[in-house]
Amino acid sequence: MGSAPPVLETLGLTGGYGKNVIVEGVNISVGEGEVVALVGPNGSGKSTLLKSIYGVATVLGGRVLFRGSDVTKLPPERKTAIGMNYVPQTENIFPDLTVRENLEMGAYLVRDESLVRDSMETVFSIFPQLRGFQNVLAGSLSGGQQRMLAVGRALMTRPKLLLLDEPTAGLAPKIALELLDLLVNVREEAGVSILIVEQHARRALELADRGYVLVSGRIAAEGDGKSLLAREDLQKLFLGITG
Repeated sequence: MGSAPPVLETLGLTGGYGKNVIVEGVNISVGEGEVVALVGPNGSGKSTLLKSIYGVATVLGGRVLFRGSDVTKLPPERKTAIGMNYVPQTENIFPDLTVRENLEMGAYLVRDESLVRDSMETVFSIFPQLRGFQNVLAGSLSGGQQRMLAVGRALMTRPKLLLLDEPTAGLAPKIALELLDLLVNVREEAGVSILIVEQHARRALELADRGYVLVSGRIAAEGDGKSLLAREDLQKLFLGITG
């Protein structure tokens, strides 16, 4: 009896916008229950890779497999319906709706009200700050709370895989690191695998099970977080880590 396929696997994935190639020949995988960090210099194509996987950017070659099935040509809404969800870096909440309404909007595919309630309770257990703001307009939350809400919205569909595009971008360093720690709880409490693009490379690799370094649209290195962090060439050239 063979082992289960990875939750996500890309095979020679090439993607971009129109005919403009941004990422080329990328092979990555995310196993069941894994947190995998995707790091690298600015402009290396990390966000485009996530968008290509989810179907927001154009796939120009290669394949995307989700739980062993080829989903390369599925539109984003179909990928969400089968258990993959994506949290973009910006425009990821409805600022004029309350926290509760945002979460309910996130569950638009779920017909069973008891499942919606259970999912909302899971979100509040992971991000307890949000529980007291249920009737507050999302646009009035702090930056960190808005990011929590964005991830919470994505969890309302009970995904098997979360694609997180720089969830800490623009946050104060202390808040950013606290949010990254909370994201590990997402894996534990929601039973979801995570592929995260993150600018705080050191902390992301410390928290993740494995990592990939993307440079100029190609995978330059892969391995467990500790081994990647130990490589001085990657620290200086690709990760922007010093000291």
